[in-house]
Amino acid sequence: MTTSADHLVVRTARGPVRGERRSTGVRFLGIPYAKPPVGDLRFAAPEPPEPWTEPLDATAYGPTAQRRPFAEVTTIPEPTIPGEGTLNLNVFTPDVSSDARLPVLVWIHGGGFVAGSAASPWYDGAAFNRDGVVLVSLGYRLGIEGFLHLEDAPDNRGVLDWIAALTWVRDNIAAFGGDPAKVTVAGQSAGGGAVQTLLATPSARELFRGAISVSGAVMQPEDRSVALTVSKLFTSRTGVPATAAALRDRTDDELLTYQDALAVPGPDRDGLPMLVLAPFADGTLIPEPVMDTLTAAATGTDVPLMLGFTRHEFNAVPFPGATEEAARAMLAAMGLDEPRTRSFLDHHQEAAPDALMGQATTDVTFRAPSLAIAEARAARELPTWLYEFAWPSAAPGTQGLAFHCLDLPFAFDLLDAEAVAAAAGDNPPQNLADAMHAAWVSFVRDLDPGTVWPRYTVDRRETMVWDTEPAVEPDALRPVREIWLS
Repeated sequence: MTTSADHLVVRTARGPVRGERRSTGVRFLGIPYAKPPVGDLRFAAPEPPEPWTEPLDATAYGPTAQRRPFAEVTTIPEPTIPGEGTLNLNVFTPDVSSDARLPVLVWIHGGGFVAGSAASPWYDGAAFNRDGVVLVSLGYRLGIEGFLHLEDAPDNRGVLDWIAALTWVRDNIAAFGGDPAKVTVAGQSAGGGAVQTLLATPSARELFRGAISVSGAVMQPEDRSVALTVSKLFTSRTGVPATAAALRDRTDDELLTYQDALAVPGPDRDGLPMLVLAPFADGTLIPEPVMDTLTAAATGTDVPLMLGFTRHEFNAVPFPGATEEAARAMLAAMGLDEPRTRSFLDHHQEAAPDALMGQATTDVTFRAPSLAIAEARAARELPTWLYEFAWPSAAPGTQGLAFHCLDLPFAFDLLDAEAVAAAAGDNPPQNLADAMHAAWVSFVRDLDPGTVWPRYTVDRRETMVWDTEPAVEPDALRPVREIWLS
């Protein structure tokens, strides 16, 4: 290790990297954990990078797999950075002493498994460093490159990327002051689904000791037959064989065009999940569907898990021309019989039809699956903590909702970060950020978010409700459980 006034060099297993000092510690950006996924490696399993001898400049974010944002306007600012070396990660550390042995939080970004960026200012590790935690954020292959089944390539390449990054953390994080035996993996939305997937992936289980799933979403159903159907749909709609050989030399723009073709509604797509480019149970890397593994009575993992969601994840999604009849039809398609449909409508009787449809989407995609995981783990007395983020945004145009992504600046204690005011308003409650962030730090450090937040159990079902005044409420999600899980 060498130092200068503004920079510091740390030696990794593949070569030295030069980071940048800050008031909260040192950050190292764009460190490669695998070779660039180009040429023959574009659809291959990740391989360790070639070693280097001179210090690698790690003072700017590396290339992102994202080639365009998830939408024209996104809540989280997630830059797109060109370049081939997209399999890189960032380390934010308060102390590079090899004997510091600090707890480590590994962050996996969201974006529907087709977009997202580890270079977001919302994922800065400053507050975690201030509180004695090393933060690692990583990039991974997205969309077709990461998750389309190809007959001549390994399945779940994005999952292999997560495992490669976690392996890098195991082998290198001590040089950055972290303890490889104290790693917690966390993520939001698709990243939360990544956490759930890793919990169901045997080869990943020794790489982390704790897990945080924030608004986690996985493809449902997610078995190999669905992936094969998606692969056939890809070929029928694009005219291109679903093979690495046929796709290896296609441009990024061409792959995005093919990706768009998969998303177009049509009778040939009926019965397929909303997320068709996502992790799936391939029978080898992921032996069984994630939800089956995490909710079955005799399976799952005893890794401590903190999980939850926002109250109104997708409630603001527009449903043009929505009517009560359309809402009822949606509820029936989601599996609700008439008594449970009435219960849902009674519980949300003040909501307009489009809000009903948004709430149903929120419940089916996020709230009910996470609650089902908590219920199953509680039945086996596994260490589980459940939360609901309920604080309503005060920003103009947000309808006073606790929507998707709103909780992240509070958990990261970054209320002054870029675009937070547009999402949360000008004066979001710092006390809520203090409480949420402290719970995360405590969990990463001690595998427990603190004594004021008890485990989720089948007798009390205590749930942390993050609001202006955070409070634990017994069985706070009873309506969700009775309507969607009965």
